Amino acid sequence: MLPISHDASSEQPANPKPQNPEVLYRKNLFNTLKPYLPFRHCRLWFFLAVLLQLLLLLYAPSILLSLSAASTPNPSPTIQNLTSSSTAATTIIPTNNNNNNNNPTTSGSCPYGEVYIYNLPPLFNSEIVKNCHDLNPWNSRCDALSNSGFGKTATGISKVVPENISPAWFWTDQFSTELIYHNRMMNYRCRTLEAESATAFYIPFYTGLAIEKYLFTSNSTAQERDQHCKMMLDWVSDQRYFKKSYCWDHFISMGRISWDFRRSKEEDWGSSCIYMPKMRNITRLLIERNPWDYFDVGIPYPTGFHPSSAHDVINWQEFVRSRRRNTLFCFAGATRGIIKNDFRGILLSQCYDESDSCRVVDCAGSKCANGTSEILSTFLDSDFCLQPRGDSFTRRSIFDCMVAGSIPVFFWHRSAYVQYEWFLPTEPESYSVFVDRNEVKNGTSIKSVLEKISKEKVKKMREKVVEVIPKIVYAKPNEGLEGIKDAFDVAVEGVLRRIKERKEGYKWK
Repeated sequence: MLPISHDASSEQPANPKPQNPEVLYRKNLFNTLKPYLPFRHCRLWFFLAVLLQLLLLLYAPSILLSLSAASTPNPSPTIQNLTSSSTAATTIIPTNNNNNNNNPTTSGSCPYGEVYIYNLPPLFNSEIVKNCHDLNPWNSRCDALSNSGFGKTATGISKVVPENISPAWFWTDQFSTELIYHNRMMNYRCRTLEAESATAFYIPFYTGLAIEKYLFTSNSTAQERDQHCKMMLDWVSDQRYFKKSYCWDHFISMGRISWDFRRSKEEDWGSSCIYMPKMRNITRLLIERNPWDYFDVGIPYPTGFHPSSAHDVINWQEFVRSRRRNTLFCFAGATRGIIKNDFRGILLSQCYDESDSCRVVDCAGSKCANGTSEILSTFLDSDFCLQPRGDSFTRRSIFDCMVAGSIPVFFWHRSAYVQYEWFLPTEPESYSVFVDRNEVKNGTSIKSVLEKISKEKVKKMREKVVEVIPKIVYAKPNEGLEGIKDAFDVAVEGVLRRIKERKEGYKWK
């Protein structure tokens, strides 16, 4: 802000008005003659008065014109220069606030600010991955966690997809988002190495992987399932910026569903990580959120498609858009035998009864495990894909289906509509079909519902699904895709936007 200049003293006018030279000359002449004017003589005074009147009659017009011209405001070069100088002095010049020399950016490319990454002790991330053989009591998790969380290259996929796009496909595990987000964050264009300039703070703790071995061990204790989260919160709560903001500008990616971290009783399933007091204000990126918790943000499950360039995205979109589909609808899944009146069993029965219109991939056994392409092939050949709830309200199959250009059919609103608002269109009917599950249980034919949708409507819905694809996949390059925002970009920018809006509005403890 420019300093305010004080007015000059009233005794010394800052801008004295210049006097007319002719008036000055007459005043000086009168003062010079003044001693010689004998005012006692009336005749002489009368003569001078007449002479003065004659002079006024002769010269008054020219004097008035001169005074008029002097009072007319003409443009002043000096004033113009001052105005220009004043404007330049108050112009805001954008500055580069990014301190990551390896990935320079400008304020324009990070409109919501930058992220600082905490350098956590290795026991909270890298050491967990290093011990990948011991994470699961049944088999090794090392292949699934390899390649920065993308898993092994999807060999043999070229039989299903165009050969030029097959290198973008991997056997990706659905619980690998913690690695994917951490690796992308390290190269994020809006990362800063200076905590003072950060809008948000990212905690690279592999929460889901840390509890995995204890989730499936029958004799694990509540303390074992909570220990890593508690130690992490103790560590991060000692950091200056955690204390400064009461952690409301901190966020974390948690690679499992929200309910795995919401244990309320010691004997129940999962960890109590989310219920720990120090976790209260931390924003959590989860593949399934609790719709009633503001700090839970639903992010897409990772699929097998990880484009390396914008061309990969465009080529894939064109492939699924123009794909000839021979099946009206499909279902990939397995029954839940222990559940009475299992809804999945109803869907399977309808599909088997309508085999001319529905294609089934029964996931009992290993047909749906990572390393097979049968599900992708089924989705590519079908106009619609049935998406009932899984073990929880959401399932990865929703995103596998949409990436293949198939239109999802939902039976629970919580499967997508209140989960992934940042990623999916705001009008559910523009990209999906909703069928009330109770109507299906009462005998409504899914085939009859889908057959009533016109070909033109199906085409429009598929185009909407294809349009969404970039926002629900995770790109392969750690720097992201040039000119395209993938699921990671949308998620982190959304977090930054929320934090900045809270900063400018209100805070809480």
